[in-house]
Amino acid sequence: MNSLKDRSEYLAQEAAKMGKKVYSDETTVPKNITPKLELQQASSKIVSLEEAIKKSGLKDGMTISFHHHFRGGDKVVNMVVDQLAKMGFKNLHLAASSLQDVHKPLVEHIKNGVISKISTSGLRGELAAEISRGLMDEPVVFRSHGGRGSAVQNGELHIDVAFLGASSSDPAGNANGYSRSENAKSICGSLGYAIPDAKHADKVVILTDDLVSYPNTPYAISESYVDYVVIVDSVGDSSKIASGAIRDTKNPRDILLAKQAAKVIINSGYFKDGFSIQTGSGGASLAAVKYIRESMIEQGIKANYALGGITAHMVKMHEEGLIERLIDVQSFDKVAAESLKNDPMHKEVPSNEYASADEPGSATHYLDIVILSALEVDVNFNVNVLVGSDGIIRGAIGGHPDTAADSALSIIVCPLLRGRIPCIVDEVTTLITVGSSVDVVVTEYGIAVNPKRPEVAQRLKDAGLPIVDIKTLKERANQIIGEAAPLPFGDKVVGVVMNRDGSVLDIIKNIKG
Repeated sequence: MNSLKDRSEYLAQEAAKMGKKVYSDETTVPKNITPKLELQQASSKIVSLEEAIKKSGLKDGMTISFHHHFRGGDKVVNMVVDQLAKMGFKNLHLAASSLQDVHKPLVEHIKNGVISKISTSGLRGELAAEISRGLMDEPVVFRSHGGRGSAVQNGELHIDVAFLGASSSDPAGNANGYSRSENAKSICGSLGYAIPDAKHADKVVILTDDLVSYPNTPYAISESYVDYVVIVDSVGDSSKIASGAIRDTKNPRDILLAKQAAKVIINSGYFKDGFSIQTGSGGASLAAVKYIRESMIEQGIKANYALGGITAHMVKMHEEGLIERLIDVQSFDKVAAESLKNDPMHKEVPSNEYASADEPGSATHYLDIVILSALEVDVNFNVNVLVGSDGIIRGAIGGHPDTAADSALSIIVCPLLRGRIPCIVDEVTTLITVGSSVDVVVTEYGIAVNPKRPEVAQRLKDAGLPIVDIKTLKERANQIIGEAAPLPFGDKVVGVVMNRDGSVLDIIKNIKG
């Protein structure tokens, strides 16, 4: 270039071709126009819920997503869907990681056409009952937690707008399931099920009741994924995180089952220094970890990590030095949530890194022992955790099939009978976890070991545990209460159960009456 003028003209021509402006000092954002605090409060991301919905580009027929870390105390789903109804949206696909009793208002939103499709891990309460009887025209799609993480990551479950409740957020959108401020209102702990949604949704809206100063670090969800921040009165009731299936049991039968499960673990051959463990959400499976504690102390055994839904019992054992690390996809109580905030050895994990079959490094691939509950187990060791004996959906798949498939030893804990209902049956009502993934079934009438694990059966026999054939357990149930009458299912498909690999595993038909 022979002159500054020639250079300027050349730059202008090239910039025009690219649809860009030529750099100028005059266009640089001036510094220190307003104090830092005013800049934070003036963040363009902070909008009302209605504004966030409008700016997101949401249209009829699109997919919206939510997480369930507040469990029975969640307020976000109902709040957002109520607003969508007021704004006239129709035929939306609601993709929640799970739905609870508290989401009963969705029944009316299904009837009025706001919600026409649901994808989830589970349903409970009146919403589940209505759907079981045929409320929806389209069947609900059920995925495990690992399966959902994979589907979101690979685009099979495409999310247009994610509405994610956070216990704290700064104006840029750095969000967490806990808060370091004194104004914390709603604490849920891990946001493991929300993280894949934040990473892969087209638009992300954070709802929080605790706006903190920038930067809100460490964070579960980065500002780089967040489009809008909405400040609300409350995102959830922390006292209800442990409601429903998550409970510290005092039931004598559950305690008996927990003690038997602990004996299975201790004598299985997998109870050794450096083992890893996860417990499911049932009372007996949660309680079992308490009963292995004494043996760990006596034998000088420490666990490398505890995985999944982390509880106060696991936190206590971690603080005692019995469990080295906690890998938390969902905090099952406030003690676990506080531990996640304060302890660097308590790690938050996204659902796909927790249990995805497609993720080579997912934590379940390194899992030694898992203790799970069941509604039904059949004589082929298949498990149902979703549909009750009355044909009503009343639970969640959760990480059940993920952990059973990947663990070295999977233990199912369930009573022989619930009231007048057998739990050991010829064929499960709905297939959730395939029998080839199940190793041991613990009941109060004996312990059944899958024939494909003869070495485990021999170790338990040598320890004097009551090993029985699973068909014997089924016959014992029949002797006590007789054969159960067939359920009056209709012809309408109300649910489709997806396998971890994205294939269809089973279907759920409507129950009459």
